[in-house]
Amino acid sequence: MSIAGPIVGNSLTTREALTQRFLAERARWPLWFPVLMGVGIALYFLAEQEPLAWTGPAALVVAVGVLVAAWRAGRDLTGACGFLAVALGFAAAQFQAEMAAAPVLERRQGPVDVVGQLVSVDPLPEGARLTIAPSQIGELDAAHRPVRIRVRLRKGDSPAAPGEWVSLRAMLMPPPAPSMPGAYDFDRRAYFDRLGAVGYALGAATRTAAPAGQEPGFWQGAIESMRRGVNARIRAALPGSDGAIAAAILAGQTHGIKPDDSGAFRDAGLAHILVIAGLHMGMVAGIAFFALRAFFALIPRLALNYPIKKFAALGALIVIFGYLLLSGATVSSRRAFMMIGLVLLAILVDRISVSPRAVALAAIVVMLMTPEAATGPSFQMSFSAVGCLVAFYEAMRPTLSAWHRDARPVRRAGLYVLGLAFTTMVTTVATAPFTIYHFNRFPLYSVAANATAVPITGFWVMPWGIVSVLLMPLGLEKFALVPMSWGIEAIAWIGHQVTSWPGAVMLVPSLDAGALALVSIGGLWLCIWTGRWRWWGMAPIALGFLSLAFIRPPDVLVSGDMKLVMVRSPDGAYLPSVARADPLVQDTWTKRAAAALGAPWPRSGSVGDNLLSCDAEGCIYRTHGQTVALIRDGAAIAEDCRAADLVVSPVAAHQACRTTPTIDRIDTLEKGGHAVWLDPSGITIATVRQWQGARPWSPKRY
Repeated sequence: MSIAGPIVGNSLTTREALTQRFLAERARWPLWFPVLMGVGIALYFLAEQEPLAWTGPAALVVAVGVLVAAWRAGRDLTGACGFLAVALGFAAAQFQAEMAAAPVLERRQGPVDVVGQLVSVDPLPEGARLTIAPSQIGELDAAHRPVRIRVRLRKGDSPAAPGEWVSLRAMLMPPPAPSMPGAYDFDRRAYFDRLGAVGYALGAATRTAAPAGQEPGFWQGAIESMRRGVNARIRAALPGSDGAIAAAILAGQTHGIKPDDSGAFRDAGLAHILVIAGLHMGMVAGIAFFALRAFFALIPRLALNYPIKKFAALGALIVIFGYLLLSGATVSSRRAFMMIGLVLLAILVDRISVSPRAVALAAIVVMLMTPEAATGPSFQMSFSAVGCLVAFYEAMRPTLSAWHRDARPVRRAGLYVLGLAFTTMVTTVATAPFTIYHFNRFPLYSVAANATAVPITGFWVMPWGIVSVLLMPLGLEKFALVPMSWGIEAIAWIGHQVTSWPGAVMLVPSLDAGALALVSIGGLWLCIWTGRWRWWGMAPIALGFLSLAFIRPPDVLVSGDMKLVMVRSPDGAYLPSVARADPLVQDTWTKRAAAALGAPWPRSGSVGDNLLSCDAEGCIYRTHGQTVALIRDGAAIAEDCRAADLVVSPVAAHQACRTTPTIDRIDTLEKGGHAVWLDPSGITIATVRQWQGARPWSPKRY
């Protein structure tokens, strides 16, 4: 009986058939190691309470012990290796969290004098964003002083380079909490970045002398100065939006891109062009490899007596390492460097690189170095795209080889376009669940946009970009940057045109974390195994996406500062309590529900057949058999408590509403933003504090 055949045969039980299928895939087992590491990392971050400090190390020691015992007993090591992977991921995440612990500003401070070492400068469309390692923040003592802060300059650029010392006056605040349960957790991101405060500068930053013995480190200063210098050269040669996009492609400086340009790239499915990842690293490696090999071939003595292919691979490896440093070593660029580096190393040692294992190894290294990255969109989208591409072309290799065999130039060109379409479709499908989960958007015309934009990037933009960097020491970079800008303008035009097409972007409600896990498991099953049973992975994928039909956004949303309350109308739009509110909070709420923003609450009168009735003292919201009192004037609390099923009040209301569920300013101070679901059977309330759990990155804010 064929292993790839039916599960139940005449002579095999279901268990035996499954065992045979599993054993037949023995060569693929190691690919599950990083997956199980990711499970361990997820277990750590999903815990509602911070695990005891010894939990991770103890689990790791036990896992190693089990593995050694199984090896000595001559037993199968599969289960022990799986346990080790989970324990390793959990321990790595816990260790990283322990190492990242640092003071966080407890309350708003300012204006205060700040003195510190400049860590990085991010150019913005207007001004710059500075990350500073402070040695002084007003009167704060060292025990309460954040390790790093981030401030925004309203106008102008920083006069100092990273590594130098600056002084300024600023308003500082704790890192903002998520605007609602399930939203982007900047608290956690700031914790692992050791970022203890954010704010804005009051005036310009000025250089100051470094304290004795605290001069900038050579390598840190050199790398950051190189990045800053490259960005400055690019922006001087191309001062407009073309320069901002060129700086993103060459130096990873994405903050200077105008919102309308970045939005067009995102909604056309071209955002990957602005992020240094596999596309850019692969193009740079390929251009460097073939250019160096062609150059060495022009020297007969070298070409005839030495392995110039290996010389070219070594040179390309050095080039992409420099590109990694220039990019700021982000998660996506590190992943791309490791994978392409493995291919180049394989050339150096006369080995064929095993692509699936290269992806697995890159994932293991990234998760060991920065386990928290596994919870973010960059890691998830980059590895899902690369993993699915490897699996697709691995399965399609015989067919593609047959198509390319004896193909003439015209047919080869057609196959290249077809390959580009395949690549775009695979990456679009592979990243779709993570795009929906993190960004609530899905670009419908990304295949068309990429089919035209990627060739321009590969054959025009990137070669001129490499030439421009090589010409910078001579001050001649403009001769390459100007032609590069022509390609950038063409790509930007494509992005804007595609986003202008009807229905270019589909807004989708946020995928539930459990549904995302189902889709991820199905995708991994589909990509890792090679037999026909791989198609079983389609079942959890379908179930995960099917859950979108059952997602129900909250009926009432309350911000953490209580300055904004929204209620949901029958058509799905959210009606805000005020016309002008924090645009980030407002945008997050509507995007996560894939909802439109309706008109603000009226000062008096009703909306939608008494759905929302308002007067000077407040509003009454009625839906799903429940009544919610939305108070404006504290004088109405007692009356509303008797008539409503839920009271939302900007002032303390628990004393007046002893028997009625209440959300007041004390609740939001303690628990952050609230989300409320109303049903005839009752009321469900979720809070940011409840969603975050009692973790180091969710400090109390009262």
